Amino acid sequence: MAIYELRETVLRAVPETTFSEQGVYERRDIQRVLRENIKVLGESLLVIAEEFGEWIDSNRRIDLLCLDTDANLVVVELKRTDDGGHMELQAIRYAAMVSKMTFDQLLDTHARFLNRTEPDIDAAKSAILEFLSWDSIDEDRFGTETRIVLASADFSKELTTAVMWLNDHDVDIKCVRLKPYRLENGPMLLDIQQLVPLPEAESFQTQIGVKRQAERQGRAQRHELRFRFWDQLLVYAKSRTSIHANRRPGNDTWISGGIGRTGFALNYVVRQTDAQVELWIDTGQADRNRAAFEALKSQKDEIDLDFGEPLIWQEVQGRSGYRIAFPVSGGYRSPSDQVPGLIEALVDAMIRLDRALRSRVAALR
Repeated sequence: MAIYELRETVLRAVPETTFSEQGVYERRDIQRVLRENIKVLGESLLVIAEEFGEWIDSNRRIDLLCLDTDANLVVVELKRTDDGGHMELQAIRYAAMVSKMTFDQLLDTHARFLNRTEPDIDAAKSAILEFLSWDSIDEDRFGTETRIVLASADFSKELTTAVMWLNDHDVDIKCVRLKPYRLENGPMLLDIQQLVPLPEAESFQTQIGVKRQAERQGRAQRHELRFRFWDQLLVYAKSRTSIHANRRPGNDTWISGGIGRTGFALNYVVRQTDAQVELWIDTGQADRNRAAFEALKSQKDEIDLDFGEPLIWQEVQGRSGYRIAFPVSGGYRSPSDQVPGLIEALVDAMIRLDRALRSRVAALR
C-alpha cells in the first residue's frame, strides 16, 4: 500500500526508495535508531545489549539483544535488503546460542552495555527489575522462551513461508517491515508494519502446501490471567472514573493513564501476588524529575491526608524516574473470588490518588 502526501485537494504518492539509495546502513543507522526507539517494533522491550557475541568458538553477533515484559530474551536481527536474505536462519542460531543465558549473565551483559568502561551491576539490576516490575530476582520466571524479531526493508516469500511454518511449530518469531519513502525535496519517511504473523500474511506464502496459521497453543498461563485481570479492572474502572477509559487490556504488568501533564502518569501495576497504584514521574530530564518529586514531597503531609493513608515516596535506583505509590494486597494470581475486591480497592485507590495529586501536579513550575 502506497503512502500519499496530501496537498490541498491532491493526493500525491510518495515514491518508494531503498536504504542503499539513501546511504542508510544497517549498523550505523538502522540499528542505532531502533536501539533508541525499540518500541516501534510493536511491543515493550528493554535493550540488554548491542552487537552481542559473547560465546565460545563463534564470532557471530546479535544486532540487538532485548528482554520483554515476561522476562523472555528477544533476538532482534536487522537487514536493509529487500528480501531479508537468510536472516531467519541466523536468528535461529542466535536464539539457540543465547537461550541458556542465566540471570547473572544478563545483569553483567546489561551493565557493560550501559557503561562499558565502568559497569555497574546494581544499576543494571535496578533497571531490569523496574522494567519487569519485579521486587526481586526470580530465576524460575526468567528466559522460559527465547523469541525472535526480524526487521528488514522487505522479505522474500521463501522467508515469510519459513517464518509462518516456525510459528505453527511454536517458535515465536515475527517479521517487521521497514519500508523507506522519500518526499520530493523533503525528508525520508519510514513505514513500519508487522507482516508476520497476520492474517494478511497468507499472500506471502509459496505454493508448497499453504497451511492456515493457527494461534499458538494458548497463551502462557500468566498471559491469560493477567489479560483477564486487566479486562475486569478496566471494565469496572470505566464505571467509576475516566482516567483509563481509553485503555485496553494487554500483556504488560502496568497500564498508564494521564494526569494532564506530560511526563507524569497514573499507573496501575499488577504482579502475581501484589499490586499498586502510582504516580510515575519521568519528564526525560533527571533534574526536572527530582525538582517535581521534591516539590510534591514538600506537601507530603497534606497529600497523605487528602489521599486518606500514607503513600510510598520512592526514587527508583538506576533510573531517573520517581514514584508516589500505594500498594494493595493481592495480584493477578489471587483466587478468583478475591479478584473483584482487589479490583475495587485498586480503582478506589486510583481515584483518591488522582484527587490528591492532579491539582498539585498542574501547579508545578
